[in-house]
Amino acid sequence: MAEAHLRWGVPAIRSVAVALALSCHPVPTIAVTAMATALAVAAGDRPPVVLLLLLAVLAGQLSIGWSNDLIDAGRDREAGRSAKPIAAGAIDRWMLVLPLVVVTVAVVPLSLALGWWAGVAHLVGVLLGWLYNLGLKSTPASPVTYAIAFGALPSVATLARSAPELPPWWVTAAAVLLGVAAHFGNVLPDIDDDRRAGVRGLPQRAGRLASAIVAALAVVWAAGLLLAFSGAPTFVTVLLGALVVVLGASIVLIARSRRRLRLAFVATMLAAALCVVMLVLTSALGA
Repeated sequence: MAEAHLRWGVPAIRSVAVALALSCHPVPTIAVTAMATALAVAAGDRPPVVLLLLLAVLAGQLSIGWSNDLIDAGRDREAGRSAKPIAAGAIDRWMLVLPLVVVTVAVVPLSLALGWWAGVAHLVGVLLGWLYNLGLKSTPASPVTYAIAFGALPSVATLARSAPELPPWWVTAAAVLLGVAAHFGNVLPDIDDDRRAGVRGLPQRAGRLASAIVAALAVVWAAGLLLAFSGAPTFVTVLLGALVVVLGASIVLIARSRRRLRLAFVATMLAAALCVVMLVLTSALGA
């Protein structure tokens, strides 16, 4: 680490804080936490439960994100990924250990405080995130971890209610599809670097255009499920569904250029966010 980082003044502390924030994969961390919180609101969870769920999911996402950067530190450095703080030398890899341990330990009581079944559902998702980081990301089964973890989020929200119950099947199916879209979309910006580094998950094997098509179809299918089964569609939900279709087409068109793959990832996340808004507006979780 650079010598300046060893002098623990305000600039050094600020530098470390920024590096920790970037190491947690902030966009997916914020997106998943926001999605889970929105689902809790849609499920009619009480405000204290919503807050507790937010903290549990945030802790879980921080744990997954930081463990990913810690496990992949050597690979990222060899691939020259300057956007990764450890690979860029902005922070020593072992400085991630303490915050990683804290959030990983905290996620267990935070999750179980939501109730036994809700807690287990969330912890399964966190475990799958760790398994992905530990090696499943390099196998053809890589989308399975995302699909199950995202698919469990509506159940976490409804099982945390005072009268726990499972969400409608099509809500879970839509969340599974959003997980698949998130996986294929998230990989797009780094797909070439991943291949050079030896990461051979399903998106890396399929290639950027095929991965973009899968991400696009998944978000459009999710929106279709929400429109088809959530009752009488409103003008707003139909409009949001149409926007998801437009974004889905954009994902494929953008991914044809190697230089715009990050924009394709952003379009995927935006389409997924619109699907979550559709879910909240339809009160499909029984709020």
